[in-house]
Amino acid sequence: MFVARVSGSLVATQKVESMVGHKMLLVEPYRLDAETRSRLTPTGRELVAVDTVGAGEGEFVLITQGSSARLTPETKNLPVDTVIIGIVDTVHVHHRCVYDKDSGEPGEND
Repeated sequence: MFVARVSGSLVATQKVESMVGHKMLLVEPYRLDAETRSRLTPTGRELVAVDTVGAGEGEFVLITQGSSARLTPETKNLPVDTVIIGIVDTVHVHHRCVYDKDSGEPGEND
């Protein structure tokens, strides 16, 4: 599993029948800053993910990829590689809050 931020949405009017009605979002995975370990930083990659939890743009979400993306009841028969499985409220590392949904920023939140 990975932490990612929803950066946008994707609309495809032509797609396989099994994907009709599924919301697709662009997500950017984040990682813990290697130097300070006090904030989340973007990886610079963008992925398309099927949203199963009603996430919105700007929210931090929990994603899973690969065969695990097809293990949810909503995606078990879909040709997907990335799925949003949760909306992140807080991230704590070594007793320090590095993200809090209420503050909205991925930087230091003490």
